[in-house]
This record gives sequence, C-alpha cells and structure tokens, in this order.
Amino acid sequence: MRSISKVAMILLSIMMLLSDTTHSVVLESGENHIKSAIFFSEKFEVGPGKIVVKTLLDIDFPRGHIGVKSFDVEVVDEVGNSVPLYETYLHHWFAVKYIENITMSHYIKQSHDLHNGIEFERNDGACQGFLLPHYWGLGGESRGTHSNLPDPFAVELGNAAKIKRGFKEKWLFSIMVIDTRGTHDRKGCTECRCKLMNLPKDFYNVTTGINGQLLSRNYKGGLFCCQDNVQCKLRNGFRGPTRKLSLRYKIRWVDWDEHQVPLKFYILDSTDRVRSNGSTPIHDCQAEYTIPRNHESDFPHVKKADIPMTKGGYLIYGTAHMHTGVVNATLYGQDGRVLCTSYPKYGTGKEAGNEKGYLVGMSVCYPKPRSIKIEDGEILTLESIYENKFRTGAMGHFYIYLAEQIPNKYLKEI
Repeated sequence: MRSISKVAMILLSIMMLLSDTTHSVVLESGENHIKSAIFFSEKFEVGPGKIVVKTLLDIDFPRGHIGVKSFDVEVVDEVGNSVPLYETYLHHWFAVKYIENITMSHYIKQSHDLHNGIEFERNDGACQGFLLPHYWGLGGESRGTHSNLPDPFAVELGNAAKIKRGFKEKWLFSIMVIDTRGTHDRKGCTECRCKLMNLPKDFYNVTTGINGQLLSRNYKGGLFCCQDNVQCKLRNGFRGPTRKLSLRYKIRWVDWDEHQVPLKFYILDSTDRVRSNGSTPIHDCQAEYTIPRNHESDFPHVKKADIPMTKGGYLIYGTAHMHTGVVNATLYGQDGRVLCTSYPKYGTGKEAGNEKGYLVGMSVCYPKPRSIKIEDGEILTLESIYENKFRTGAMGHFYIYLAEQIPNKYLKEI
C-alpha cells in the first residue's frame, strides 16, 4: 500500500477544513506551516453621501484549533478593485468574537437577533461593558498598518476545551463606511460632523450617547451622527450611481500545537477616565473625543489617560488606531519609559493605499522578546497627539499584544 506523503496529508487537511466553502487556502513557504486565505464579506450598498453602519454576522473564518498570525482588511468594489478612501471612507471595521447556541443557529441567521442565543467574548482590554470589544480592527489606515505577529506568537482560537458546551465559536464584522462622493465637505463627513448630516429633526431628543443619556446639543460630531442610512450633505445638483462594495480580508494562521506561544490582546483608550472603588479600578472609556481649535497656541493637542493593567506581560506588538490629523501616539510605563510610539503615514497620491492627505498607515512596534515587560498592576500612560485644529470624532486607541511567558527554548529562535 502506497504511503501518503506529508505534503499530501497537509493538503487533505486543508481541503477538509474548508470543504463547504469556496475559499482556497495557500500553504506559505517556510518551516512554520503558515496558511492563508482571502475572504469576502457580504455586499453592502453605498451611494453618494450615504453612511453604512452594519453588523455582518457569521463571517467566513478559518476553522479548528488555530493560531492567527495576521488579519488584514480593505474595501473593494464588485469586481474586486480596491476602493480609494476619497470615494468610500472606511471609518472602522471591527472583528468581534461570539459563541452561538447551536440549537438557535437557524433562528439567529433568519432574525439577526443579537440578544438571544449569542454570547459575546471581548478582548482582554479594560473598557467598560462591551465598548471596544474587538480582536482586530482599524479604519482608513488599514492598508498601511502591519498586523503580522512574529513567530512563535499567535492568537489562539477554536480551542474546543474552552468553548461552552452546546455553543459554536463564530465571528462578526461591525463596520462603518462613508461614501464621500459629491459631498459638500469630504473631510467633515469623515469626521461625522453633525451639521453636515441630514439628521432627523428630533435627533437630539431621541439619541443617547455612550453614557446612556441624551446627547447634548454641544455634541458637534462623532459616531452618533453617523448612523446607518444617514446621508452627508451633497453639493447642489450632484448625482452619482449607487454601487455594491464588500470587505476583502486576508487571514494568516497556523494549526495550534506546542510550538505556538499564545498572546493576550488589549485595547487602551486615551479617553479612559479611570477612577477607583477601593482597590478596584473603574474604567470609563468614551471611545472618541472632540478637539477644539486653540487660537492662543500652535502646540498640538494632547490627550492623556493613566490606565492600570491588572495583568501584565511581555510586549510583543504595539500600534495605534487614530484618525487623520494625528501626530503620534505613545504608550509609557509607570516609570516614564517609552513602551511604544506609533507614527502616522499620510498619502501623497491618488491610488488606493496612498490617498493624498489621508491617514493611510500607522507604524508598529516589534520589541525584542523579553526586552519590555509590563508588570501586573502597573499604571500605563497613553498619550494621543493631534494637530491643533478643530476635529470631531477623534480617536486614540492603542493596541498591544502581550505574552504572559516566553519559554527559554524560543529565545534563540526569535
């Protein structure tokens, strides 16, 4: 009887993994057996000035007990062409993990009910409730921000021993895109300026903010003025076609084994107004903020938050999610040492990924393993710096991946 080669076994396992999907898996060259696949989300329709805010349930995702190495996303048109930010601005995409009651899968698929049969599982960050829960997510800077995790580190997923009995692990996209074709103020639309939106007359009487209270009329712009199907005001007489877009996303992963080192993922927010209840920190993240124009100074605007880390670890990766106008974002240790500074890259051309004047990437920190350790209980300081210009919906989120331990056997390999 002929023996089956190792390569054939790998290819067979890949085919079985995705036997009921149409996505091809590539086994990348090298000794680490990294697999990759490109997926497409369901389509969503945009038109000039239109804002789309959607939750896309049960997205295609690699199955099995795996370690994810990278997750990259961009907006494409119906034939797969990259869509530039000055046509359709990708405000944000979040990949969120949840588990679904197997007996209710058909009901959830038909109803899109997010309250019954679903339990969300957030990242390790400390923001209150379900604020900033995602495992991966960026915005207009997606194409130019590296998400690769160095070997042997990965995000462990699909471990059956950790999934609640009777449930299945799944993923969703939470997205916001803004079609700025023909708009009166493109930049203002991407910042969700309320006065530029065709909002209902009773908007401030019925819309609640993050704190559950009605929005103040001083709220000039941000997430709450960018609602699904709202339109940013167009130039007089502008007409343009609708079109259907989707997210194209590439995931790279390995089959989980004893050679992988798991990472914890934390999102820190520069708007976090931390207070304490005895020894317990209470987080109050706002997710976004407004930058007023300071006419008495030319200095940049600085937003700071002191954030206690209940659990620390070794820093493996760091970057920031910011918006256009950012100068940089820096994470400091309790002793003032710089843990990571993330710098912006601005576009200079017209092609997708290099749109002039737009934030198209943020730099990433890859410290040498074991060179930076965050202690349990250490208070970190996050500092987000923007240009001194009026801006709404500014964000200052810092993403860090931490390893609780790095076995000695890996130090020579890294």
